[in-house]
Amino acid sequence: MREQGTGKYRYEIKYVCSDLQMLQMEEKISVILARDPHVGGNGFYTIRSLYFDDYYNSAFYEKEDGNNPREKYRLRYYNNDKSRIHLEIKKKSGAKIQKESSPVTEKEAEAMAEGQWTEIAGSSSRVVQKFFLNGMTRIFRPKIIVEYDRVPYICREGNVRITFDKNIRSSSQVEEFWKEDLATRPVMPSGQHLLEVKFDEFLPDYIYNTLQMEHMVQTAFSKYYLCRKYTI
Repeated sequence: MREQGTGKYRYEIKYVCSDLQMLQMEEKISVILARDPHVGGNGFYTIRSLYFDDYYNSAFYEKEDGNNPREKYRLRYYNNDKSRIHLEIKKKSGAKIQKESSPVTEKEAEAMAEGQWTEIAGSSSRVVQKFFLNGMTRIFRPKIIVEYDRVPYICREGNVRITFDKNIRSSSQVEEFWKEDLATRPVMPSGQHLLEVKFDEFLPDYIYNTLQMEHMVQTAFSKYYLCRKYTI
């Protein structure tokens, strides 16, 4: 079982964009960066995540209070492909993020979603073990489903990843996480989307300059927080 992204912090910058801003920015970025090869013929992939929180909704309130550091736990899969499911722990400290990820089977993921702790107790994955220990002691439960369509671009220099997240939507029907035709609702005003920029130690000047656009303001946006805000 191969774990990814352990121990390394990256910078993360987010912008809320209008339809026009996103179209203009994507046209500019597509000239200087390559699109992620994992994208299919339609030019994007759909991400669906199931977020967990504890009995006190600590992840939600820590975001609301601006606490640092803080962690979120989620299950994630892409394009309704349940053969590739990952358990992820995302840790944020100031402007930096750290993501730890481990592949899990559909059976393991279902056990996590249903709180069947004995089913994952013997896992050799450090990420799963951390989820197990926190889940048992803090009474983790699935809280919200977040789904969106992502157009990603990458650059090896600085390990830069720029993503355009469109049609951000959610569902509080967590038991339907595996349902292909999940009923969701939009969580942002019509015509608004999210641009994310992630990089290691530096952001190359030519990318930074390309990202400068009038009226595009940096934001401390959290998909999880926004999706849960209307259900908690």
